[in-house]
Amino acid sequence: MKKSLTSVLAITAASALALIGCAEAPSTTTTTPATSDTTAAAPETTPAGTETTTAGAETTPAETNAAAADYTACMVSDAGGFDDKSFNETAHNGMMRAKDELGIQTNQIESNAEGEYAGNVQAMIDANCNIVITVGFALATATEAAAKQNPDVDFAIVDFGSFEGVDNAKGLLFNAAEPSFLAGYLAAGMSETGTVGTFGGAKYPTVTIFMDGFHQGVQYYNEQKGASVQLIGWDEAAQDGQFIGGNNPFGDIPGGKNTASTLIAQGADIILPVAGPAGLGALQAAQESGGKVKGIWVDSDGFESTEYGEHIITSVEKGMDVAVFEAIQASLDGNFDSEPYVGTLENGGVSLSEFHDFDAEVPEELKSELEQIKADIVAGTIEITSPSQP
Repeated sequence: MKKSLTSVLAITAASALALIGCAEAPSTTTTTPATSDTTAAAPETTPAGTETTTAGAETTPAETNAAAADYTACMVSDAGGFDDKSFNETAHNGMMRAKDELGIQTNQIESNAEGEYAGNVQAMIDANCNIVITVGFALATATEAAAKQNPDVDFAIVDFGSFEGVDNAKGLLFNAAEPSFLAGYLAAGMSETGTVGTFGGAKYPTVTIFMDGFHQGVQYYNEQKGASVQLIGWDEAAQDGQFIGGNNPFGDIPGGKNTASTLIAQGADIILPVAGPAGLGALQAAQESGGKVKGIWVDSDGFESTEYGEHIITSVEKGMDVAVFEAIQASLDGNFDSEPYVGTLENGGVSLSEFHDFDAEVPEELKSELEQIKADIVAGTIEITSPSQP
């Protein structure tokens, strides 16, 4: 297989302009000065407005680190919110870790629609944030514009590259095709029907990169074993497949369940949903199958982040929390740069999670093969192709 390093930076100019053109102002932002005696704990779920938190004395060095006490890291979510059990939540965990370990203040705001992106980013700037982290490539246009207009503020964006000629913005990218390849090989080796499936929320590069890797992992299993496991839901050659679609593709849990049920009806007994919270619908379908269908989660370790862990064989993880934490720490320390970060299997920025409840069910031979495949990917012996790879 031939490797492609095509960047995920490809987004149409028309959609990019639309993000700014429809921007609306968010709810009023309230911030807490560093000298205030008030300490607000971060809520378990965040409303559509902003939420400010101040590091508590029990877990932070703020009393002895004036720079940290005066420093505020802020985050703007994509649709789905900070409790989406997946993408936004994992990135948010990185900021909360920075709050606890570095003694900084934090501020955050959720986006519920594309038209809110630019206004939400501006709200964080108005709140005197030192760094603004935006979660998702859909916020790229709003992030780039804000970074250019505010050179004294640092910016980091999850799942998008750095912007050409912009020194105060850093892209945080993840080659999810690599662990997805492992997941595809695992799924092919665990399937009892000989058919596995995948679907996405919408046809975005950050979605299809999982599907490409998954497909190639299944095909590699077939080549190595002389098998004929079929993948449905994604045609790699056509770069098209099964998507939830609609106005809220990543929040439509019933839509995710219906899409998964369609794949199950076609014989798939292992499903990889790449759809954020909507992917929970696939886990619901697996739960209702009476153990016949299993899931593979994405972005976070679904065994820990969802209530359906008993139906999840493994998860394709992206270390967004670590990347966010390190970007904040670099900004606080004065070492921030615009060189894009790319998470890989080699540097631990992406990974296949533990098997948890399924550990005893995954054959030792298959586990050994996965370890060797991982080593071969890192060494370049196995080369993964995907037009969405960073």
